[in-house]
Formats: sequence, structure tokens, C-alpha cells
Amino acid sequence: MDPRTAYPQPPFPAPKQPMPGETAQMEPKPDHGEESYKGSGRLAGKACLITGADSGIGRAVAIAFAREGADIVISYLDEHADAKDTASWIEKAGRKAVLVPGDVGSEEHCKMLVEKTVSEFGKIDVLVNNAAFQASHQAIEEISAEEWDHTFRTNIYAYFYLAKASAGRMPPGGSIIATSSVNAKTPSPHLLAYATTKGAIANFTAGLAQSLAERGIRVNCVGPGPVWTPLIPSTMPEEMVREFGKAVPLERPAQPVELVAPYVMLASDESSYISGAYIPVTGGKPTL
Repeated sequence: MDPRTAYPQPPFPAPKQPMPGETAQMEPKPDHGEESYKGSGRLAGKACLITGADSGIGRAVAIAFAREGADIVISYLDEHADAKDTASWIEKAGRKAVLVPGDVGSEEHCKMLVEKTVSEFGKIDVLVNNAAFQASHQAIEEISAEEWDHTFRTNIYAYFYLAKASAGRMPPGGSIIATSSVNAKTPSPHLLAYATTKGAIANFTAGLAQSLAERGIRVNCVGPGPVWTPLIPSTMPEEMVREFGKAVPLERPAQPVELVAPYVMLASDESSYISGAYIPVTGGKPTL
């Protein structure tokens, strides 16, 4: 398979969507592995909580985890149609899906998500902190204090709340995985608030991994480059959407299914000696 041409390449149609965007309105349609991902029991019997699991990377990870044998709590904001579609793929894989809408920027909601996972499955083995908010701006003056706070609450406060709530409930062998970004290493000036939170996620991961090692809990993060998700047409100018992904060496964005390999590996017992890692998946763009 030639990675340059394996999936759609820009230019793309660029119809604007309202935030946070819907999968059904995207063109081309993202590939979450619905028809292509084949599981092999690598996560058999594991109980997982995935935030932002309704669409994009979160949906692809949820489908892959289910096909690897895991049960999933699907955390999402309010995109009910997307979340129900994700749940249907999990159930088709013969696993249990539990839908829980709500704002992960709330500590009480994050605590409830962890407790819901434990009450439904009897345990929590894997936390994937993936939900994110971003907005594109030309100048710092365009970013309101309210938007700055909302971005931090969704992207990094939620990670803190969820990790804190999960740490005391996870057994040795538990795995916490966060979605960082290439913006943690090479921040885009148009995504100033988002990029700052993604740097914080990478640093929090590195510190938390050291803190939780004595409990036998591993903590890692994945750093995606451009990925074709509803965030793109709902948060970026049309001209940027049209050429999205063109600037990386492979000259196209990733499809969500192309991100799942490191998440599956990090969730599995195969990665028992990997903790504190930042794994870039960037289409050839170097990270420092």
C-alpha cells in the first residue's frame, strides 16, 4: 500500500459546519475502520472509557478496541447521532457499549464517568482521554478569556479530572492514554489555545507516568498530525480545509483508522514497558 495515495488527498470540498461538526456531513467521509479494522483479541475482557468517542479518532479507537475484545463507555458532549452510530459498531463486534453524554470540563461529570465505567463493567482497565475543543484565529485579540478557559477545561482539565478519578480505581496493568498533537511540538499560531493545551497534555503525561509507576499503571500519549475529523470543517476557514494535510510529507491528512495502532498497542499488555511516551503519528512531519 502506497501511503501517499491510500486515502483521499486534497483538495477537498470545504462546506462549513457549525461546531463541533457531524460525521455524516463530511466529504469525503472519514474512515474509522468500520469495514477494514480486524481485531485479534489483544484487549479481551478489558473495560475502557473513551472520551470524544462519538466521532473522529475516538470513534476509530472505540471500534478497534471493541474488535480487540473490550467493552466501552462512550463519553461525548451532545452529538447523539454520531455516538449512537459508534455504539452500533461496538455492539456489532459483540461487545457492550454504554453512552454517556455530558461536558468533560466538569469535574463532577468526569468522576461520574469513571464510576459509571466501574458500575457497568466492574472495573476500569483503560482510560483514553481524547475529547478536544479547538478554534482557529488569526490574532490573539480574537481569543476571548471564555474561549481560552473552555479550551483548557475540555482539553487538559478533563485529563486531570479523569486521571485523578481513574488512578484509584485501576488495577496494576491499567493504562491511561491521552491524545496530544503535533501542535505540542510545533504549535500552529492559528490554534494558539489548542496548541498550548496539547503541550500541557504531553508534559502532564510524562509527569503522571512517573507518579503512577509505583502503582503499576502506565501513562502515554499519541501525537497526531492532521487527521480528517469533524473538527476540521467546523473550526477552520474554508481555504485551510480545502488544502488540509497538504503540508506534511505524505501530502494528505490521516484518516482516523490510521491512528488506532498506537492506541491499541498502548492499551494492551504488549506495551508493559512503555510508559511516559509521546508517540507521533504525523505523516512524516518531524517532531522535536
